[in-house]
Amino acid sequence: MNNEEYERMYRLEDSYWWFVGRHNLIETFLEKEYPGKNDLTILDIGCGTGAMSQKLNTKGLVVSADFSPLALTFSKKRGLYRLCNADAMNLPFKSESFDVIISLDILEHLPNDCAALREYLRVLKPGGKLFATVPAYASLWSGHDVALMHHRRYHTGELQRKVREAGFTLHKVSYAMTILCPVVWAYRKISRFFGNKPAASLVPVPSVINRSLTSLLNLENAWIKRKSFPFGVTLFCVANKQSSLPDK
Repeated sequence: MNNEEYERMYRLEDSYWWFVGRHNLIETFLEKEYPGKNDLTILDIGCGTGAMSQKLNTKGLVVSADFSPLALTFSKKRGLYRLCNADAMNLPFKSESFDVIISLDILEHLPNDCAALREYLRVLKPGGKLFATVPAYASLWSGHDVALMHHRRYHTGELQRKVREAGFTLHKVSYAMTILCPVVWAYRKISRFFGNKPAASLVPVPSVINRSLTSLLNLENAWIKRKSFPFGVTLFCVANKQSSLPDK
């Protein structure tokens, strides 16, 4: 991402509804999959400015990795110290090092997302889990994607295929950020009409609206825990690494 976007993320990541809702989704599923566990080894790949890593600390030992030295500098300001400058397509970790990998809106930044998924599988322990989000729908491509240096947006079939081809077993796939999908779609279309300037779509909102949007996303997260949404701005998946090789 551009340096300006990291600075904005650092200011907003703890409070802005978009970030908070996404972080809560991950926390909801971590607790669902690992109830009461606090001794996990977790890789937060593409940790950005570190807000998610801070929250993950309640679940165990967290390594916060990012390709950007600037992102790691912001993460350090949060008091994080297990920091690693890393390329998701060529991770500098031993095989079978982690119980959990968190990959929040990372794959779309990579020229070879399939290589990254294979690396995720390699460094996960047998039985380990990947929790990932990616932006949905090529039709939503806008200056937001340009500013954040995305290579692509995804649909369900594409994400499922790539995750399975990497060697994972899919456990959960759902769209998320569903309630706001029509609003985001309209905003992106209007942005295109007015020139589609490269800028992240983090529209300032009054605190009462920010709280309301966060509450809406928390309701969505509770639904995704039980069912799946057929559309949304984000795609979310949980995938497993097999505990052992299947019998031949």
